Amino acid sequence: MEMTRKIEAIAYLRTSSVSNLDGDSEARHKVAIENFAKLNNYEIVGEYWDAAVSGCDEIGELPQFNAMMDHIESNGVRVVLVESADRLARSVIAQELAVVVMEAKGIQIITSSGQNLTESDDPAKVAMRQMAGVFSQFEKQRLVNKLAGARKRERDKGRKVEGRKSLSETDPELLKRAKSLRRKDRTSGKRRTYYRIAKTLENEGFVNSKGNAYQPNQVQKLCEA
Repeated sequence: MEMTRKIEAIAYLRTSSVSNLDGDSEARHKVAIENFAKLNNYEIVGEYWDAAVSGCDEIGELPQFNAMMDHIESNGVRVVLVESADRLARSVIAQELAVVVMEAKGIQIITSSGQNLTESDDPAKVAMRQMAGVFSQFEKQRLVNKLAGARKRERDKGRKVEGRKSLSETDPELLKRAKSLRRKDRTSGKRRTYYRIAKTLENEGFVNSKGNAYQPNQVQKLCEA
């Protein structure tokens, strides 16, 4: 009898307070996700947990959410499992922003109750999602224009304007090592993910000014410099 091939998925968890770190919150969420995966033919190939972060934080500020996105982009997984919608983000606006990001990449977000958050046809949610996307783009453009205007005013005053130096400029050794780790493996022909490179760099002592590991998106910029 031929077995049905399992669908690869990544589990995402979020706890919103330090008190939950030592409690059963994470364990309870994991069990719910794992049970759903077993019953619905999903194979969990990765797990990311943003601990002690606000449910109202923007997704761009969540380190493990961004590490998960880097993982997804490198391995082709197209399903993310969460315990419930508010474990993705407590704020409805933040939830819909996450959905906008996922939908743009062809990724499904499914809760442990079986709700596909990326397939909601609720008119109110669809409208909110569209508004969230427009607002996000507006804010991004507003910031770009604001910075450009500030640089122009400084130039008009005759001052030299320089941007903040990049990691590749301030730490040549870090740049060299990151690029080395990103090279294709001679045997498999595959490259390490930016997440794995960040972990390797941390283990080798390459950390930021606060002593923390570099984020995958920072590693990507280094490798592409």
